[in-house]
Amino acid sequence: MTDAATARGTGMLRTAMGPDVNQALANPHVQEITVNPDGRLWLDHAVSGRVDTGVCLAHAAVERIIRLVASQAGRASGADHPIVSAELPGAGERFEGVLPPVVREPCFSIRRPAGRVITLDAYVANGVLAPAQAACLRDAVRARRNIVVAGGASSGKTTLTNALLHEMRDLGHRVLLLEDTRELVCEAADSVALRTQPGRVTLTDLLRSTLRLRPDRIVVGEVRGGEALALIKAWNTGHPGGVATLHANSAPAALARLEQLIQEVAAVDRRLIAEAVDLVVFVGRSETRRRVETLLAVGGLRPDGSYEIEHFGAKGAVPDHMGEQPHHD
Repeated sequence: MTDAATARGTGMLRTAMGPDVNQALANPHVQEITVNPDGRLWLDHAVSGRVDTGVCLAHAAVERIIRLVASQAGRASGADHPIVSAELPGAGERFEGVLPPVVREPCFSIRRPAGRVITLDAYVANGVLAPAQAACLRDAVRARRNIVVAGGASSGKTTLTNALLHEMRDLGHRVLLLEDTRELVCEAADSVALRTQPGRVTLTDLLRSTLRLRPDRIVVGEVRGGEALALIKAWNTGHPGGVATLHANSAPAALARLEQLIQEVAAVDRRLIAEAVDLVVFVGRSETRRRVETLLAVGGLRPDGSYEIEHFGAKGAVPDHMGEQPHHD
């Protein structure tokens, strides 16, 4: 597609979105824009939480937006291709559109990428993170601990991961970022960002390639499949200090979730997980705010095969094993 054609397509898309969606896209406090099958427009606002705008878009207008996004991304759309996953031109917002027959009427969601990094100090100032928790996370990053950031959808996992990446910026390590869509922000001078290609390059493919690119730290935007095994193996073979996010309902459930994902491709060896994962951070979300609810340290396996874990919160100290030298290589 030529530059002129791309510009025309972008203009058509912005026109099709209309003033309400465009205004939401221009608002830096709006983190996510969703249009439900009933046409109702909802916003996830950093201050106000989830807001019903009272605006209702026509079904034909919603379908036109989805088809234009697909066209811009070079993807097919329609009854045979009812799901459109793409990035919007320009700022690269993550777009997910669904068409009938998968859904009764067309709907979509637009997720804004991180515009700026929120630091751990800012988390503390806003009450999202306790000072003791922030100190623990800083110590874990500097000690090259492997950290899993868990939480529900839109809980702020990626935003917290970017805060951890900010702590790596001056450590002199080579950081490799692996993700499906562009959301991670790394300020380290020596870093490489890799992205999957739908149907062609998977996260497992990227993890295998990453091991040949001399990584010091491996960071994965979201683990959602069998690539969990490749990640655990990579963390266990001389590449400590990584971060990964995954969906889970609690910090202990994140370990169970890792097991489930590994089971998609192989039998689970809990020793691999216990050796690879040092810290699990669970981010909770209410209607109006996000909060780091749990930090869970993994110290190995107990004789009965269960994980040796220690919970600590706002006043908890870092367990002794968190201060040891890296043991993964």
